[in-house]
Amino acid sequence: MDEFEQQLYAWLAQIPAGSVVTYGQLAAFIGRPNGARWIGHQLGRLPPGTELPWHRVLNTRGRSSLPLDEAGSNRQLRLLQREGVLVVDGKVSLARYRWNP
Repeated sequence: MDEFEQQLYAWLAQIPAGSVVTYGQLAAFIGRPNGARWIGHQLGRLPPGTELPWHRVLNTRGRSSLPLDEAGSNRQLRLLQREGVLVVDGKVSLARYRWNP
């Protein structure tokens, strides 16, 4: 694991329940200001059952980048709702829920 991956996991672990960050915001935290796609790639590589709160990372529009499942639902948004995050028409208010450490 390289330094950027270590930093990513450390920052990701700090995002509190009920809060979200964007891919770009997380990339800036770890010193890769143009690394939003890299963040997405790394999150997609997390092992099944990970305890890291990957679901708290959204795109710049406050939306999930994951597709709907067979039931027409989105696992990421369901997990956020369980934490008390209000999701309206598939969107989270970044003004309300964005984490700014």
